[in-house]
Amino acid sequence: MDFNVKRLAADAGTLFSRAVQFTEEKFGQAEKTELDAHLENLLTRAETTKHWTEKILKQTEVLLQPNPNVRIEEFLYEKLDKKVPTRMNNHELLGQSMIDSGNEFGPGTAYGNALIKCGETENQIGGAERELIQSSAINFLTPFRNFLEGDFKTILKERKLLQNKRLDLDAAKTKLKKAKMADARALAEQDLKMTQSEFDRQAEIVRLLLEGISSTHAHHLHCLNDFVEAQMTYYAQCYQYMVDLQKQLGNFPSAFSSNNNQSAASGTASMSVPILPLSGPLPANTANASSGFTELQNFCGSRKARVLYDYDAAGSNELSLLADEVIMVSSVPGMDSDWLMGERGHQKGKVPITYLELLN
Repeated sequence: MDFNVKRLAADAGTLFSRAVQFTEEKFGQAEKTELDAHLENLLTRAETTKHWTEKILKQTEVLLQPNPNVRIEEFLYEKLDKKVPTRMNNHELLGQSMIDSGNEFGPGTAYGNALIKCGETENQIGGAERELIQSSAINFLTPFRNFLEGDFKTILKERKLLQNKRLDLDAAKTKLKKAKMADARALAEQDLKMTQSEFDRQAEIVRLLLEGISSTHAHHLHCLNDFVEAQMTYYAQCYQYMVDLQKQLGNFPSAFSSNNNQSAASGTASMSVPILPLSGPLPANTANASSGFTELQNFCGSRKARVLYDYDAAGSNELSLLADEVIMVSSVPGMDSDWLMGERGHQKGKVPITYLELLN
């Protein structure tokens, strides 16, 4: 019992002397032992590493899961050590909507079939996204988080001990300066020698921990390579999925008509450029067809033309087309060589020549 009381009294005395030393340093009334430059540089590098590790970790989490509410929910499940419920990501939700709507319109229709194919591709991209998130969590986020919650917390703990040892050392120096009697000076010198030894030993511990930051950087570099490879795999998969989808949708030419007849910033209308289907039959005699169009554009007159593919007008000055219908076409002075003026009854508008086959 007496031992515990004495120990508590000693601890209280130590805390009091540290508080006095710290206060006097703040008011410039006591000297402060400075850490050597090498150790200060190591401490600065560790703080910088911690700062940017936190920032990169946070921004990567935002990249992989943009929804803050979902991130908070996942964080809570992790802290409660519970399994995060499986939920569809945005690509999968879009894919399911496309598939459902495609089935509603009818898989046998061009639009319904195209919607289903797009939905299946969105589901594939959603699956690739899950793989990216899982790989990034294991090989990138977890090592960064382990550093912050493990190694750096140890550094902070030992650094705090070093700060306390430094206060004890400076308090012992102050005590020695104030000692007048020989016995008091002898005790103060003995105390100073002990606190100096403890400070040096703690400084060495902190130095060794801080020098380990170089290993942390090397490990994080390896993790960064893993993250880049995971993204490379993800984007390559997405690209291939889209290439395959584009080839499938080539069977639906009208799906690839684009609105290029948008007004320029000056307010003048820009010229539309027709977009050819990515696949589908081309005119049997391309050379003759090109020759016929050139002749029509060089001389006045009109010709009959058969429409090869569906075309949706991109503006009021264009004419929508249906595959296999026959219309009259003619050339207008000053019109772009990729276009002709088309007529269907009382309807009239520009039509792209790449969607036409001239008839004899």
